[in-house]
Amino acid sequence: MVKVTEQKVLNALKQCIDPEIPLSIVDLGLIYGIDIDDKNNVNIRMTMTTPGCPLHNTLVRDVKNALSKVEGIGNVNVEIVWDPPWSPERMSPEAKAMIYGSKATSLRFTIDLERSKPLKQGTFTRQEDGSLVLINEQGQGFMINDALLDFWNMCDGTRSINQIIDEFSAKLKIPRIELEREVVTLVQQMLEAKLLKV
Repeated sequence: MVKVTEQKVLNALKQCIDPEIPLSIVDLGLIYGIDIDDKNNVNIRMTMTTPGCPLHNTLVRDVKNALSKVEGIGNVNVEIVWDPPWSPERMSPEAKAMIYGSKATSLRFTIDLERSKPLKQGTFTRQEDGSLVLINEQGQGFMINDALLDFWNMCDGTRSINQIIDEFSAKLKIPRIELEREVVTLVQQMLEAKLLKV
């Protein structure tokens, strides 16, 4: 029997992208524990960036999908825990650099919400297990959910970021002020992932 190791599990989980902050759940520090028994059954203890995350069922499904591809894996159980609460301190150095580093900071001030018209790059594929993946031109894959796919598809080069925020606000029935920061962050992350250009 092939032995499933913690490293193999972590490698698979790096394919799972958090819906609120488009980085892997491993880099964000959302994985609190991995237990593997002698039959390769895996129990994952993980948290979310926010307790009210509306997409947490999607993320649990993504975790199970990613782990189902690990050779020899048995049953997968995902336990959501809130103690200790997540904080940005748990992020990997790479994730912190991406979000807080000089590159990300300069992007915050150079994206013109009215004039910038983001254009999607890369390709979309739906895998056999139903999971959704965006692949950039360098061949890197990013597991996403339906909401992120909708957002990426809206970036067709004809709408400004302000127009996209307005459309999402109407579609999700969320006040624009609550969405603006999230959308700007999402644009930054997709620019860095080379899934968008402006």
